Amino acid sequence: MFEVILLLFVMLLIAACAFFPLGCRMLFSPDSSQRSDIDGSDSELSVSEDSALKQSFLSHLQHEIESTLFPRPTDSILQRHYDSLVNAELENRLAAMPDS
Repeated sequence: MFEVILLLFVMLLIAACAFFPLGCRMLFSPDSSQRSDIDGSDSELSVSEDSALKQSFLSHLQHEIESTLFPRPTDSILQRHYDSLVNAELENRLAAMPDS
């Protein structure tokens, strides 16, 4: 019986992480009552000079942007518009970051 309850709890946690716009960050953040980075305006973020870390940072930022948008469309023309919307938002967030 304990295993069934534990399995249901894990499944609920995975579903919550998959369907919340902010993902698991919302569940496990220590300052969840003082969320200032919901709109993505983290002032203390900086891009590393290492190319692997830079790519990881950019892919994380892109995933964060896509998680706040609607699901990716299946039509090819709508996919191009979706990609341009994501790229524009990515450029806006990178331009808004302070230079390090």
